[in-house]
Amino acid sequence: MRKFAIFAVGGVLALGLSACDVEKTQDGELPEVDVEAGQLPEYNVDTADVDVTTEERVVEVPVIETEPADASTVD
Repeated sequence: MRKFAIFAVGGVLALGLSACDVEKTQDGELPEVDVEAGQLPEYNVDTADVDVTTEERVVEVPVIETEPADASTVD
């Protein structure tokens, strides 16, 4: 159950990142060869609004009955 929750959260995050609008507002600049500081590009990111809710449900799970194998038939 815990793995499912981790995958569900990861899926929601991936969906949230794929539904965003990214606009480059400034160009980046590499540093000079004499090791002066550079300029990283700036971005405005508008993400989608996501409402996450939970709902309790009852799920019927089938009952599986097993019987041990007969020891005389096992090789």
